[in-house]
Amino acid sequence: MKHYEVTAAILVNNHEILCMQRGISKYDYISYKFEFPGGKVEKGETREESLKRELVEELGLFVEVKPENHFVTVEHTYPDFMITMHSYICYTPNRKINRKEHISEIWLKTSNLSSLDWAEADIPIVNRLMDIKL
Repeated sequence: MKHYEVTAAILVNNHEILCMQRGISKYDYISYKFEFPGGKVEKGETREESLKRELVEELGLFVEVKPENHFVTVEHTYPDFMITMHSYICYTPNRKINRKEHISEIWLKTSNLSSLDWAEADIPIVNRLMDIKL
């Protein structure tokens, strides 16, 4: 089974978090689910470099990502692949994004995160975020 190391940004602005909705996927179980933006770590990249690159590629957003911003790492096995997802809390001064891969986005307070249909790997992050105020 394929294993991917990925990063995810918990983008915070004005005490709300950016939640991105995936489009259709070759795997039904992740199609149209919400997720935190990010992606695969490429060979030779640090996790932080990967996340910075992914945010520029997916959202046109330049954000500082530091090791101390690490929030939680999630191991998850889907039916067709496994992921290790490293999440980081990143503050952004504005909400200007250029959505390139997702079909919609919404900014929510942590208390409202559970109202969305999340990809399974993101659920442990959502559950932990609901216990804190940003």
